[in-house]
Amino acid sequence: MNTHRNHDIIARLFRELVGLSRETPWVEFKRNNANPEDIGEYISALANSCALLDKPKGYVLWGVEDGTHAIVGTTFSPHVEKKGNEALENWLHRLLAPAVHFEFFETKVEGVPVVVLEVERAQHQPVAFQGQEYVRVGSHKKKLKDFPEKERALWRTFDRTPFEEGIALGDLDDETLAERLDHASYFALTKQRVPDTRAGVIQALQRERLVHRAANGRWNITNAAALLFAKKLDEFPSLRRKAMRVIEYDGTNRIRTRREQVGGRGYATGFSGLIEFILAIVPTNEEIEKALRKSVPMYPALAIRELVANALIHQDFVPTGTGPTVEIFDDRIEITNPGTPLVEVERFLDNPPRSRNEGMASLMRRMGICEERGSGIDKVVFEVEFHQLPAPLFEVVGAGTRSVLFAHRALTKMDRDDRVRACYLHACLRYVSREYLTNASLRQRFAIDERNSAIASRLIKEAIEDGKIVPEDEEASRKLMRYVPFWAAPRELSR
Repeated sequence: MNTHRNHDIIARLFRELVGLSRETPWVEFKRNNANPEDIGEYISALANSCALLDKPKGYVLWGVEDGTHAIVGTTFSPHVEKKGNEALENWLHRLLAPAVHFEFFETKVEGVPVVVLEVERAQHQPVAFQGQEYVRVGSHKKKLKDFPEKERALWRTFDRTPFEEGIALGDLDDETLAERLDHASYFALTKQRVPDTRAGVIQALQRERLVHRAANGRWNITNAAALLFAKKLDEFPSLRRKAMRVIEYDGTNRIRTRREQVGGRGYATGFSGLIEFILAIVPTNEEIEKALRKSVPMYPALAIRELVANALIHQDFVPTGTGPTVEIFDDRIEITNPGTPLVEVERFLDNPPRSRNEGMASLMRRMGICEERGSGIDKVVFEVEFHQLPAPLFEVVGAGTRSVLFAHRALTKMDRDDRVRACYLHACLRYVSREYLTNASLRQRFAIDERNSAIASRLIKEAIEDGKIVPEDEEASRKLMRYVPFWAAPRELSR
């Protein structure tokens, strides 16, 4: 049951909807019908119809006489209703796919009890209940499969509407819009002067396509605006689970948790605080500088900053109930986001990133939160090498992408995978800088003394055996031998 909106707001919404001249494809009136199957079908039909009509939400109202729209009250109370032994809301959530956000509100209007069911629009595919998709045709609930023209139109809607342009919260007046977004952060981060009036603020957000007018003249907040500039992500029900979670573990596994914190603000608004929080709890090393001992983070701040920004902007927002995480162990830090990458993990360093959310990514680059296109992972690898750390690991885990930074470990303590990965990324970093991996450059990367060049030769041999690097010129003398990543084999070079 919702606790985020007070009874006056719900009562006002109820009266506005009852004032409609007739039922619409996005509003349904009921008196006492509490059949769970009907409710599930209506959620599917309203979610899909709202997507077709570009409406942020649909509604079912209980306590209204269908023909006259008289407010007569209802005996339906969703928080006590059950399907078998299961609470109604839990049962509905379990049988809807993909998950769609809906909420019941109970209040009184004109002294009688009424109920409002608010349903978010479908986002990237039709919503089905018990495996069947529904849609509203006029004021009637129908199976979507029986109306192929509507089904085709619905899929076209999904194809042309990126998630970031979807509606996070709609039908807002000027005051409520200003209350939900931290517009001061937007102007500060984009280095613009804050307008003198609320209307000027809203016009600037509208030009940025962060908000837009609804059909009734009120305002809709886009997903991008909420994710980046929300004062409280909890105020956007469909995005609550997209907040960054930071978890610190005791040891090198997930058995014992020291602390856990979930971000409450938008990504851009809270980014600096998020990075400061992470750096404050990562393990530290002690360094002596000019006879003074000081503690420094175990991992380069720039590398953490870039990988966290990447996890935020490149995530797949479609899966519900999951968001980006930072997990801090005694010997490593893992940064994970939902969604498999659009670029092969082995090509992160040399290929410009492709994002599902390019509008958000572009705005975050403008605000200086992440690096310019194509330079971020280069800097991560450079910082890791500069600080003599094991090579970072980029991997696909299930339906997510994970980046791992490792604490300092001597070369003698690294296994073969660690050594080969380090050689490969060193070759990539050199290649994008229009240089080559050589015995000398690898010695510098691992701080190997020149007298031990044979160690570097063995590392190169391992990377060649594993197919990660190749000689740039196989005919070159041993002392002049240079190496490139496997994907830059000599026949592909255009120098």
